[in-house]
Amino acid sequence: MTSETITAESAGTWQLGDLPVRRVGFGAMRLTGSAAFHLGTPSDRERSLAVLRRAVELGVNHIDTAAFYFSSLRSANELINSALAPYADDLVVATKVGPYRDWSGEWGTSARPEDLRGHVEENLRQLGRDHLDVVYLRRMRQDSIAEHFGALAELRAAGLVRHLALSDVEPRHLAEAQAIAPVVSVQNRYGLGFHDPATDALLAQCRAQGIAFVPFYAIAGEAGPRGAGTAHEEEVRAVARAHGATPAQVRIAWTLHQGPNVLAIPGTGNPDHLAENVAAGALRLTDADLARLDGARKG
Repeated sequence: MTSETITAESAGTWQLGDLPVRRVGFGAMRLTGSAAFHLGTPSDRERSLAVLRRAVELGVNHIDTAAFYFSSLRSANELINSALAPYADDLVVATKVGPYRDWSGEWGTSARPEDLRGHVEENLRQLGRDHLDVVYLRRMRQDSIAEHFGALAELRAAGLVRHLALSDVEPRHLAEAQAIAPVVSVQNRYGLGFHDPATDALLAQCRAQGIAFVPFYAIAGEAGPRGAGTAHEEEVRAVARAHGATPAQVRIAWTLHQGPNVLAIPGTGNPDHLAENVAAGALRLTDADLARLDGARKG
């Protein structure tokens, strides 16, 4: 399939609370280097800025980021601010709080509830905004998220945050959070190359309640932060050949086929890959394609 003239509008839209977003968005994690966090070499700054601007030109209006997305030379939030401010009225920037990396890039002690205001304010500072559109509480192995989510609910009431969301949670955590404040989105690891029955149950729960489900590592699969995976590659390649598409496009299309509430946030620092990722929103898989891919995933 050609990606020359396909925009993010081809994937349709979903609401994050009162914010309409196109179902193919952009994940900022890989903007900072050849692999996420400190695992690769830093990116070329001008190229990363160009990718962000091109994403918006292609109709992307949902960008997923975090203050802890940085390499030794690049900060995803700084790149977003430099490339896109002043921000378009319809651009939704979602960020995550909870995890912490120190100046050297090593993971430090995760936030306590009283630390979350500082995490939110750091994202505000880096992005150059007076409020955050969507803030995910990234669960950090704690059994209960009530105290942390309650702290974010207070920041929402204060006007620093517009909508709240959850990341890396189980179905019971969603119910726990909803008893405190509305949840507009859930972000868990999910994709063809990664199968977790608990996340399947969470997806069904989100679908039933009309909550957005935003998988991370949907293309990378088992490779996670290091890049695109190869699990089930033969099945994926066969479907890709049938559609004149790339394996990555098939993985994104399969993700979008999991429900109208499922949003894709593929990330890249490559302008060509960006256009291909956005174009995947127009790829319509057949029932036979889906059966073949589902069979490989369960195998």
